Amino acid sequence: MHSRFLKFFVSRLFGTLVDTLVIWFLSRQVFNSYTGIYIASPIISFEVATFFNYVVSYVWIWHKQITTKNFRDFSLRFVKYNLSTIIGFAVKMAFLILFERLFKWDVIYCNLAALLISGIVNFLLAEYVVFRKGIEHPIVEGYKIVEKNTRERKPDSKLKF
Repeated sequence: MHSRFLKFFVSRLFGTLVDTLVIWFLSRQVFNSYTGIYIASPIISFEVATFFNYVVSYVWIWHKQITTKNFRDFSLRFVKYNLSTIIGFAVKMAFLILFERLFKWDVIYCNLAALLISGIVNFLLAEYVVFRKGIEHPIVEGYKIVEKNTRERKPDSKLKF
């Protein structure tokens, strides 16, 4: 787990860079209202960074815990990942607005401080919910599971989801 946390930390530094560049661009070049700068910009930058971080997590950090690798697994885990990061995002937004109200910091500094706090929440959710070892999303055709590494269809009365 320590190795995954270190990889998570390193990857999130790059994710933070992506998030910061997007929020900088949007808050300086696209939006000029409080809502645009402090609400819309962080939401958009969050989604861009979320997808970046998910891909890194799937192929580098938790790849050994994923036994079934296919489009369905990738997609279902992304839905879980995105939902779990909404919790982290709520934490991030609460602290971003709190820091802005308490300290009157620029949105970039508020965002960076809030990302540090929400990062711990995001790691724990990824470790224990999204990429928990043993969770598989098998390929299902109709009511029959297609075994991985074979194209033969075998009936199975117990479908795992």
